Amino acid sequence: MEPQAVKSNLILILDYGSQYTHLITRRIRSLSIFSLCISGTSSLKSITDLNPSVIILSGGPHSVHAPDAPSFPDGFVEYVEKNGIFVLGICYGLQLIVQKLGGEVGVGEKQEYGRMVIEVVKDCGGLFGGKKVGDKQVVWMSHGDEAVKLPVGFEVVARSEQGGIAAVENPGRRFYGLQYHPEVTHSPEGMELLRHFLFDICGVTAGWKMEDVMEEEIKVIKSMVGPDDHVICALSGGVDSTVAATLVHKAIGDRLHCIFVDNGLLRYKEQERVMGTFEKDLHLPVTCVDASVQFLSELKGVTDPEKKRKIIGKEFISVFDAFSHDLEKKLGKKPTYLVQGTLYPDVIESCPPPGSGRTHSHTIKSHHNVGGLPKDMKLKLIEPLKLLFKDEVRELGKILDVPVGFLKRHPFPGPGLAVRIPGDVTQGNALDILRQVDEIFIQAIKDAGIYDEIWQAFAVFLPIKTTGVQGDQRTHSNAVALRAVTSQDGMTADWYYFEHKFLDDVSRKICNSVRGVNRVCLDITSKPPSTIEWE
Repeated sequence: MEPQAVKSNLILILDYGSQYTHLITRRIRSLSIFSLCISGTSSLKSITDLNPSVIILSGGPHSVHAPDAPSFPDGFVEYVEKNGIFVLGICYGLQLIVQKLGGEVGVGEKQEYGRMVIEVVKDCGGLFGGKKVGDKQVVWMSHGDEAVKLPVGFEVVARSEQGGIAAVENPGRRFYGLQYHPEVTHSPEGMELLRHFLFDICGVTAGWKMEDVMEEEIKVIKSMVGPDDHVICALSGGVDSTVAATLVHKAIGDRLHCIFVDNGLLRYKEQERVMGTFEKDLHLPVTCVDASVQFLSELKGVTDPEKKRKIIGKEFISVFDAFSHDLEKKLGKKPTYLVQGTLYPDVIESCPPPGSGRTHSHTIKSHHNVGGLPKDMKLKLIEPLKLLFKDEVRELGKILDVPVGFLKRHPFPGPGLAVRIPGDVTQGNALDILRQVDEIFIQAIKDAGIYDEIWQAFAVFLPIKTTGVQGDQRTHSNAVALRAVTSQDGMTADWYYFEHKFLDDVSRKICNSVRGVNRVCLDITSKPPSTIEWE
């Protein structure tokens, strides 16, 4: 799916580094409107090529007074006014509008963070259409600087209880600004405002459907892949790669050649279970390649998380290249493309922040299917899901008739168990221990009937030894951690609240069943500040 395919109704978000920017994208898509997020420092051509109808300037951690403060490109104001494009600035975005259009931004006398009450001070039928002067609402703020003098033609339409400017607008020039975050749930009436702004003020129509995404993506794949080209699809056994494969197969048929790589970092009996699913339920022709020795030998002694990811990405491509050569001998023609199930969060998380000398949102970690790819890769990439979030991929999978039970599988990282064993993954029998612990934990969750309530659950092997007492004897064995989170798209997550009896039962079963484990810990950290995976 290319952004240009839906550009007539595209809501473009310029990202200035806010941890909430992705939520703006999600909230808008939930209204059946396509939204896309790009770097706030993108060139004017990058913006004009997308031809958006509305542009939203996100919040960010910067001050507009900083020498290297990120900003929209020269000519931006002239472009949006000439083309009648609506602009909404949120927090830093508001301050950017005020500063660039001739107003003043200063350091707030009283900084405003967290839940605050704002009051409508002007009944003008704009941002707060339907609200009256004096109406109040709770919003989520996070700013130190504030607008102290507005550009000519702008009016204050809402203020905080402390008297600070909370919302401004200039309908004639189609510029609007909020000094709070409407996209977060801590602003209870935020969705109502976004809906009113997009539908009533901007005149956007809701028409973005997953069926349209499927048809458009099939067209894109057919136009990209020549009539005689062949494509390799790497199936991991997860939802993303499976939906991607099914979509590509629908587009080009038997010219798709799927492979499942056992890299030695899979879950308990994963190869056996996944291959059974591919053959019985999905009817996809899949070749299983056991490359566990190759992967683990390269990973031996490696402890740096980023280096592990890069090695795994490189070895994957090596396997694909070898498979490609075998196919070339069989077909008399070398496959040209490689399909990957890269999702939008992968793309966002693999980009650096504005103001860092690079561009876009903060780099959290490189994904093996984005940043981990070698520069000399010989296969061209097809990433049909790269603009979709996880829940959207599941919705697409249903339309493609992928079994619902399969679509509900929890996400599993491309680097596999390598990111669930901090340090050297080949140490001792860490992989075998982790597989057993993980199997017990996941099966217990399924038996308790709570699997579908959880976004992702897994075990982590901790590279430490702890003292214990088992069978009246002192032990010096391994510790493991259990992690389960709830989430909508994997960008933010909360830890799952298990009942104490469940945790007690699982802990006892692990320590009694898995030789070499004498301590079980529970990870109760949300994202942020942590990532979902440990590495």
